[in-house]
Amino acid sequence: MASRLAAAAASSSTSASPLARLISRRGLAGAADGHGPAKVPLWKDPLSPSKWKEEHFVLASLSMWGALIYGGFKLFGGKNEDKTEQMLRKSGKTIGK
Repeated sequence: MASRLAAAAASSSTSASPLARLISRRGLAGAADGHGPAKVPLWKDPLSPSKWKEEHFVLASLSMWGALIYGGFKLFGGKNEDKTEQMLRKSGKTIGK
């Protein structure tokens, strides 16, 4: 039993507390090393979408689709007027109100 106490005292003298032995020693090593080329914001390299950060790519894609849908709506689904009003405008007659 004395040898066990001596071994425990020797192992605890190398670390500050028993709790310190349970804490991982890796720190942030997994997040610090890069996997592949560094990603850049959209505005730093606008002609290379493969280098953009993921969230910037999503924003640019959603903006593009929104612009296409809005433009298509304005182009093909514009303001529809009544055909009689169009014919009266062409003839130069006015409608009394």
